[in-house]
Amino acid sequence: MPSDVNSRVVSSFLDYLKVEKGLAALTVSAYTRDIGQFATFLDSQKRTLLSARRDDVRGFIQGLFSNSVDGRSVARKLSALRHLYRFLLLDKRIERDPTLNIPLPKQWKVLPKALGRDEIDTILTSGAIGVPAGPAQKPRLSSELTVRNRAMLELFYAGALRVSEVVALKIEDVKLDMGYVLVRGKGDKERIVPIGRSAQDALTAYLREARTALTAGKNSPWLFIARGAKKITRQRVWQMVGAASAEAGRHASPHMLRHSCATHMVENGADLRTVQTILGHADISTTQVYTHVALDRLKSVYAKHHPRAKAR
Repeated sequence: MPSDVNSRVVSSFLDYLKVEKGLAALTVSAYTRDIGQFATFLDSQKRTLLSARRDDVRGFIQGLFSNSVDGRSVARKLSALRHLYRFLLLDKRIERDPTLNIPLPKQWKVLPKALGRDEIDTILTSGAIGVPAGPAQKPRLSSELTVRNRAMLELFYAGALRVSEVVALKIEDVKLDMGYVLVRGKGDKERIVPIGRSAQDALTAYLREARTALTAGKNSPWLFIARGAKKITRQRVWQMVGAASAEAGRHASPHMLRHSCATHMVENGADLRTVQTILGHADISTTQVYTHVALDRLKSVYAKHHPRAKAR
């Protein structure tokens, strides 16, 4: 178990992440695990987080690689430590940052998996979206769940939303007359996300035909709800997307719908800055994972239109 000194350091850092940085609970939880793992390593070296040296960080990272931890996970843990020691420097609790000049492990840029357009069409037009397996339900209730789930799927694909963003949407965030939704992303940052006609129509149908019945006379501020006006869970949304995607012959996740939106936009000529804004990426480097899609389209257009692109 981490020492009392380490526990107090971690506690103050987590308070900083929650209160001042406004990070999501899942992000804070990831920081807790990563820093706790480093603190445990330091205990074995008879050191604390406040007395850690650069060699300790290097030893920790080497140990991760020795245990076959992949480069992405190592990079995430090192990033968590850098944030911690930046905080401790600003708080004047240490004089030197032990993570300074320690390079991130090289990582391959892997394009997230995306669905084809025909697969997206199959998912969005499925007649059995999200009807739960098991005992038969009342026909009307199954219909209402189907309308709700289709609206969620349309919104995922239209706005490239994260699952946490979809379940956190409130009624007041939807501006159907103006064609956009107000999304609260990572770090509680707000962004305006435009949505197309298909998503607008699906949301209109859900609000008109299904949501009132699902509330069962109760009030709820959330846009998407379960029976009895309960807030829908992230796990239920993952299950719904998986069930709907089975119609297309493959298993999809909410994140695949998000990446499909970005990929299809780039394929159709959208610039990366626009895609960055819609996705809510803080840094363009995160969006550049889609660069190869833009390059493929660039080469295709060049080959089609340049007079000397092909050998005669």
